[in-house]
Amino acid sequence: MASLRIATWNINSLRLRVGLLTHLIEALRPDVICLQETKVPDPLFPTEDLAPLGFPHTVFRGMKGYNGVAILSRVPLAVMDTAPDWCAKGDCRHVAASLQSPGGPVELHNFYVPAGGDVPDRAANPKYGHKLDFIAEARMWFAARTGLARAVLVGDLNIAPMEHDVWSHKQLLGVVSHTPAETAGLDAWMNAGFVDAVRHFVPADQKLYTWWSYRNQDWRGSDRGRRLDHIWVTPDLAAGLRSQTILRDARDWPRGSDHVPVCVEIGV
Repeated sequence: MASLRIATWNINSLRLRVGLLTHLIEALRPDVICLQETKVPDPLFPTEDLAPLGFPHTVFRGMKGYNGVAILSRVPLAVMDTAPDWCAKGDCRHVAASLQSPGGPVELHNFYVPAGGDVPDRAANPKYGHKLDFIAEARMWFAARTGLARAVLVGDLNIAPMEHDVWSHKQLLGVVSHTPAETAGLDAWMNAGFVDAVRHFVPADQKLYTWWSYRNQDWRGSDRGRRLDHIWVTPDLAAGLRSQTILRDARDWPRGSDHVPVCVEIGV
């Protein structure tokens, strides 16, 4: 069976960190790279800078200074545009494509979920309300997709859902990204048709992070991380999961992102 290696990374400005993609490619050898927080409007997407990397098939949706998502692929793809404008914001948080593979097309969704601000209160903080509404709308849309199969969902979902997806479950229960309302919402979304591909390999009682704050100078020493970046697959693809990698060393790349790449290999 052929395989597909899919990597996801919140690059935190594509034009600023485009040179770091060579490190990602050398380390992970992906067939597909999904990026979040590209922060570049579509007319300024750095196509010429990306051309030497060997990912000729691209789809992207971006805006100036904020958000933005992109898919770079070695395998041919077709853009999918059946999803709604989430929360009617027009804020470039999702892009989807159908990837060619020997076993048939693979539907790939790349998301950048709202961060949600600092205060976990819908009334006091509209950003938190937006985040909860976003994940609820996404859950309902996927739940309505009867017969969803051969699908992969990746991205910076900005929620660490499990107890050991954060450095301290007790201390972070009231912190946005690990509040009960967020984790319940994300679990419901995943359970609308997906399996957690990374936790497929790593037991729930083991700590697992993909993000460490820029404020933490000795991030390795303190290891106060959160698992905000995810890869999900539909159950029919779960049996073909072959490996997962969280590229922790990327947190030390020069001028790196506060997120690190995550990659899975799937038999397709």
